[in-house]
Amino acid sequence: MAFRRYLDVHILQTVPPANLNRDDQGNPKEAYFGGVRRSRVSSQAWKRATRMAFTDHGLPVAESGVRTKRVIAKLAALVTERSSGVDAETAGRLATTVLSTLGIKEGKKTGDTAYLLFYGRRQLAAVADLIAPRAADLAALEDSALKSELAKLPIVQTLGTGHPVDVALFGRMVADVPALNVDAATQVAHALSTHATELEFDYFTAVDDENEAEELGAGMIGAIGFNSATLYRYASIGLHQLLDNLADAEAARRAVELFVRSFVRSMPTGYGNAFAHRTLPHLVAISVRADQPVNLVSAFENPVPPGQGIAAASARRLAREQHTAVSTWGDRPLHTGLCHSFPDDNETAAALVEAFGPARSFADLLTDLNTYLADLGEHA
Repeated sequence: MAFRRYLDVHILQTVPPANLNRDDQGNPKEAYFGGVRRSRVSSQAWKRATRMAFTDHGLPVAESGVRTKRVIAKLAALVTERSSGVDAETAGRLATTVLSTLGIKEGKKTGDTAYLLFYGRRQLAAVADLIAPRAADLAALEDSALKSELAKLPIVQTLGTGHPVDVALFGRMVADVPALNVDAATQVAHALSTHATELEFDYFTAVDDENEAEELGAGMIGAIGFNSATLYRYASIGLHQLLDNLADAEAARRAVELFVRSFVRSMPTGYGNAFAHRTLPHLVAISVRADQPVNLVSAFENPVPPGQGIAAASARRLAREQHTAVSTWGDRPLHTGLCHSFPDDNETAAALVEAFGPARSFADLLTDLNTYLADLGEHA
């Protein structure tokens, strides 16, 4: 059997009144689960929040990825920087032809591609390095000859290797150039509340500071939908896929630590100024498995009833589901880790320890995980 390893990350986090992730009506996204309405935060929202947090947690900007339609402008700017005697307009023509040679369609707006492209800053710089030394000579060619010359350069190979950590984790699909596709190593679930929620509205007014004393009424009236919830968040990393994408065991270990740290500590920013909703999790639990990823959301199919201690009750439910999954299916995790904020709740703490092992600080959880993954490359 081929080497397979999955790292599951389970998080419980309580968020106060907030609108983290809006639907098409501007209200918090929701879903029905277990027959009741739940608060929901889409996987896309938390993946972006995680990716934006990478540089906050140590990833140099130069080693990060970019998702944009403005690849032509970015490449043109790099060519201009790296070549002498080539102006911006000429560099733009070269960059446009590069994308055309690859088969990537242009967008409706001049200089844009038809869809977002996800690439590494270093990858695009390497493409510019292929073009810049010959930029003046290439620019002198007619369009057909220019395309023919650019087709001889290893542009696809350059964009298809040396992936940044975010492309390696979240993958890339380029329908027009299948050779540039990267299978995602990470799956992120939609976060769901462990209990039923109700949509509420904040009706607000804004006063015009320049109103005369006799003027009554507001300068603005509005309403924002919101809810509050204890969320179950889940993600899984296919460690074998990440290792394949990065082709470097040490880089893969660093990517795992970066993802876990950023996923745990990130928060979507929707209406952040209006609600100041940023919190830290109650619980982070990890499991390394050799069989398959296991989302434990079924622990909350029967919603946690309202009342005090929803977070603690959710933690006990999660522990019970983990214990049941292991005892029923017999697939004991190869490694577990636990960090939680229930030290004074003996019942909850005991249930969590039984399911996920001894509790420790988040820093120690990451250190232990990194130690466990020390021989990751030897299994590939």
